[in-house]
Amino acid sequence: MSESSPVTADEPTGTPVPSGADDVTELDAAERDSGADEPATPVLPPPPDLTAAAFFDVDNTLVHGSSLVHFARGLAARDYFKYSDLARFAYAQAKFQVTGKENSDDVAAGRRKALSFIEGRQTAELEALGDEIYDEIIADKIWQGTRALAQMHLDAGQQVWLVTATPMELAQTIARKLGLTGALGTVAESVDGVFTGRLVGEILHGVGKAHAVRQLAIREGLNLRRCTAYSDSFNDVPMLSLVGTAVAINPDAALRDVARERGWEIRDFRTARKAARIGVPSALALGAVGGALAAMASRKGN
Repeated sequence: MSESSPVTADEPTGTPVPSGADDVTELDAAERDSGADEPATPVLPPPPDLTAAAFFDVDNTLVHGSSLVHFARGLAARDYFKYSDLARFAYAQAKFQVTGKENSDDVAAGRRKALSFIEGRQTAELEALGDEIYDEIIADKIWQGTRALAQMHLDAGQQVWLVTATPMELAQTIARKLGLTGALGTVAESVDGVFTGRLVGEILHGVGKAHAVRQLAIREGLNLRRCTAYSDSFNDVPMLSLVGTAVAINPDAALRDVARERGWEIRDFRTARKAARIGVPSALALGAVGGALAAMASRKGN
């Protein structure tokens, strides 16, 4: 009987492993390991709706008070006109806030009077002053709630436009400072870079805003039913009715009623609303400012 050869450590024992099996096992493990580290497929946001946009009124919607009064304060401080003129203009704005209504004739007269103050001035000069006065006065008057709404539309990839009776130069300055798309405003006539004190066309107000928005929509390829408009004034009902979503911001009494009847959203960012009539506290404060300015003007001999 022959003796069995001793088994050495180098010789395989047990069931033989098919050639290449180790390689397959290692490959499977490597694939499992690499798969465990792979990030989940990111969920991409839907593309922005380029046919949607937002339109914002300025005075008492985006800016607390009248942007033109704030601008006029800056001009008066630079001796562009008398403080008594500013006091009368401020009183007209206070009257608007007390009554809760914006009279088209008063708006037209006030804007034309204000534009007459810049007659003979260089357009470049007023544009530079607009930047300065925005930083000095208007920036602190921005309603942050409205600003957040504008940013919401920007973040969604939508255009955001100001639509206002305020002179175009000031409206464009506000839009640029806030990073908005642009502005539609009242156009002051200029010849060779000098203001004439006259208007080009009519003041952008009431129905005029709706016409301007419709023309903008055609130019920009916007679907108005997918757009949103914001305003505080009953006079902007034509513009608000033009779009798919209307929002009343700090509304006057008449607009509040319309918004409730039509189911429009109402946002009120005002803090002092204890008086029975909306806007009375701020109007009284503005009236006091107007009186103080008038007294100052009287002391100066204006």
